[in-house]
Amino acid sequence: MQHITRRLALHGALAAALAPNLASAQNPTFPTDNVRLVVPYAAGGATDIVARAVTDKLNVRWDKPVVIDNKPGAGTTLAAAQVARGPGDGHLLYMTTSAHTISANLYKKLDYDPLKSFAPLTLIAKVPLVLVVRPSLNIKTLAEFTSYVRAHPDKAAYASPGNGTAQHLTGEMFNTAMKTHMVHVPYRGDAPAITDLLGGSVDAMFATLTVVLPHIASGKLQAIALANGSRVEKVPNIPTFAEAGLKNFEAATWFGVLAPASLPKGLRERISQDIRAVVEQPDLRAKLIELGGEVISNSPADFEVFMQAESQKWRDIVKLSGAVID
Repeated sequence: MQHITRRLALHGALAAALAPNLASAQNPTFPTDNVRLVVPYAAGGATDIVARAVTDKLNVRWDKPVVIDNKPGAGTTLAAAQVARGPGDGHLLYMTTSAHTISANLYKKLDYDPLKSFAPLTLIAKVPLVLVVRPSLNIKTLAEFTSYVRAHPDKAAYASPGNGTAQHLTGEMFNTAMKTHMVHVPYRGDAPAITDLLGGSVDAMFATLTVVLPHIASGKLQAIALANGSRVEKVPNIPTFAEAGLKNFEAATWFGVLAPASLPKGLRERISQDIRAVVEQPDLRAKLIELGGEVISNSPADFEVFMQAESQKWRDIVKLSGAVID
C-alpha cells in the first residue's frame, strides 16, 4: 500500500511539473492582449488589403483587436528584422510575400535568416504572375511573343516594379528558358511600370495578376500566359505557360503569415488553425479569388516545405540574373 502511495505521489509530482509547459503550449486563453500583424508594405497595396481582410475576421474569432502595423522599406527586410527579434508569444505576427524568400538570396547581409528566424503558420493564397503585352504588338500567344522577342534581340523590353523583384527575376527566368535577350527596364513600383506598358514605352511585363486584372478586362493589355500550375478561377480563359508550350514555368506573389521562431509548437498550430478557419469562410475566400488569388490555407509543416522550395528556386534565378543588393 505504501509502495502504491509513493507511485501515486510521484505521478502527481510529474503531472504538476509538466502542467505549466502543457498549458503554455496549448495556451487556451490566447490571445491575452492585442495582436500586432506587421505588414512590410504601405497601406493600400495588395498585401495590406489581404491582411486587413484576414484581421477583420480574426478580431471576431479572438475577441481581441488585431492591429495592422505597416512597416515598408528595404524590400521587406526592415519589417522582417523587427519581427525576427520580437517575442514568440503569438501576439506578434508577420504577413509577407515572395519577397521574403527572394531576400534570402538577394541581400549580401541580413540581420536574420529568412527561414530559420521564423515559424511558418500558413500560406493563405498565391497570386500568379501573368505575362501581359501591349495590344499594339498584335500578339496573342506565347509562340508569337517568343518569335517577336527573338526577332528583336536586346530591343524587346519588359518592365518590372524594381530590381530583384519576383517580376524582374521571372523575366530573367524566361530569358534563360527560351534563350532570348529581352531588356529589363526597372521602375519604382507597379504603377509607373504599367503606365509605361500601357503607353507603349515597353513591350511586356510579368505582372502580379491582381494589379493588371482591370487592364486585361478592358482590353488595354493582352494576357499571354499564367506562370501557374493551373488556370485561375477569376480568369479561366488565360492559359498556363505549360498549356502554352513552356513547362515548369511558375512564379507567384504569395501571402503567408509567419511568427518569430521562438513561438511554441502548440501555439503555432492553434494560431494556424484559427487563421485557416477564417480564410475558409465563404466571403473571405470569395474576396481572395476576386483578387485573382488561388486560396491555399495550408498547415505550418506544408508552408515550411513551400518556403524552402521557394528559397531554392529564387536562389538559382538570382544567380542567373546576377542581381545583388548590399
